[in-house]
Amino acid sequence: MMSEEEFKRILLFLKSRYGIDMSGKKVIMNGRLENYVRMSGFSNYQEYMDAVERDFTGEMEKTLVNLLTTNHTYFMREFEHFEYLRKEVLPWLKKKEAVNRDLCIWCGASSTGEEPYTVAMVLMEFFGLEHKSWDTKVLATDVSTEVLKHAVNGIYTKEQIEGLPEQWKRRFFRKLPDKEHYAVTDELKKEVIFRQFNLMNPFPFKRKMHVVFLRNVMIYFDDRTKRELLQKIYDVMEPGGYLFIGQTEAIDRSSTPLQMIKPSIFRKREGMK
Repeated sequence: MMSEEEFKRILLFLKSRYGIDMSGKKVIMNGRLENYVRMSGFSNYQEYMDAVERDFTGEMEKTLVNLLTTNHTYFMREFEHFEYLRKEVLPWLKKKEAVNRDLCIWCGASSTGEEPYTVAMVLMEFFGLEHKSWDTKVLATDVSTEVLKHAVNGIYTKEQIEGLPEQWKRRFFRKLPDKEHYAVTDELKKEVIFRQFNLMNPFPFKRKMHVVFLRNVMIYFDDRTKRELLQKIYDVMEPGGYLFIGQTEAIDRSSTPLQMIKPSIFRKREGMK
């Protein structure tokens, strides 16, 4: 079993590098790491962390993060967000960007790809025949390289795509020979750009974002980290841009200039820089 000292060491490592706060989750941390540490030949967690910190390739650090971050998601999760995107946000953006025809949409915790692929499907359906004359590619990032591999691969079980509209299944997925799995079509894959990115790092974006999805990730952060992250997001958003967070998450409205539209939908006021 992980000692308190070992727990605090890993806790501090995650907090300082990734903003992830696993305070009070010692049992969960031990459960996710125990077998891996033992099978890798380390006699204890201190020895394991020594190796992680000495590994200048960063591969062991990536594995640690992959093991400790939960990536539970599914297609059409929090369906109301996609409805709001389709009915309210996209009509506004279509009018606002009628000349440039270039949208900047970012999914900042993309996990295994269900969220960004869903956003891309909503965009393609909304723009219809006009879609080819618009640049609506979705940037999808995650700190975990493992889930990004799954997302880029784009293969899902029949159960995972069950909640999607039938016309989307027919257009955007092809059944694999085993008849139990479906692959994302090349048409849809081309609409999503997957990249590994740590939200604690400076944001490298050259252009402002019209829409940001950052759902169910701030549960890992303490209040200060949340405030700093929200300010960074605010700074890279277009005036009038929208931020979607998880429906079970909460933002201290006094600590952010973002305007609440609904409990999990926020907006940067138009006219703000």
